[in-house]
Amino acid sequence: MINTDLRNLNPLERQIYDRLFMHSKSNPPFRIHQAAEICDCSTSKISKFVKKLGFNNYKQYIHFLYGEAIFHPKESGELNRLRQFIDDFDMTMIDEFIELIEGHKKIVLFGYGPSLICAQYFEYRLRTCSNKMVIAVSDEISVASMVDEKSLLVIFTVTGTFHSFENVYHASKNKGCDVTIVVEEYNTALFAQCDRVFWLSKYPQPSHLLPYEKSRTIFFIFMEEIIQRIQSQNRSLDSSNDLNEPEV
Repeated sequence: MINTDLRNLNPLERQIYDRLFMHSKSNPPFRIHQAAEICDCSTSKISKFVKKLGFNNYKQYIHFLYGEAIFHPKESGELNRLRQFIDDFDMTMIDEFIELIEGHKKIVLFGYGPSLICAQYFEYRLRTCSNKMVIAVSDEISVASMVDEKSLLVIFTVTGTFHSFENVYHASKNKGCDVTIVVEEYNTALFAQCDRVFWLSKYPQPSHLLPYEKSRTIFFIFMEEIIQRIQSQNRSLDSSNDLNEPEV
């Protein structure tokens, strides 16, 4: 899993990101010492920058920068794929996603096709365990009318290739809304269409399937873990309040 949040970068790191991104547009892949020369910094600074972006190493970052696949796993059966996903599950993403929810008063869920149906289910589940205003919307116009500076827009997409979210992103940012994409398969184009990406799996579904034909099981695993964690926190809070109540 890769969790990339450009907002976590300080001004120098953001400058490194911008310089390397621009350099990659007109030059072939380059080594880490060349990256340091381009950015006028040390190789250790480049290495720390890459790790802060969420990549394991510089080589993985370069694959990302040039739009290449980071992993090349063999396709497998759905049960085996899900087993691999569960074995590789990164629980820190649950903590970070819950922190995002807690930092906003309104949660707006959005997706196209089957992903919208998932969003509508998650709307119900989150409403039962959260005091936030949670709503699933079905079109770009509804998104623009619902979000504001206290909102978190969560976009669900398996591939990010069925339809661009660029218009939704810009319309939401004009309202001061934070935008997060929860995506199953790696897609570098999505990094320009949101503030933060939660990339869930490095085990792809069969390539012959069209986006609407692919399963959404991993969405449910990820979101149910979040809901279970919130429910557990609620129970702990209730127990703590009971202990603190004065005896009559």
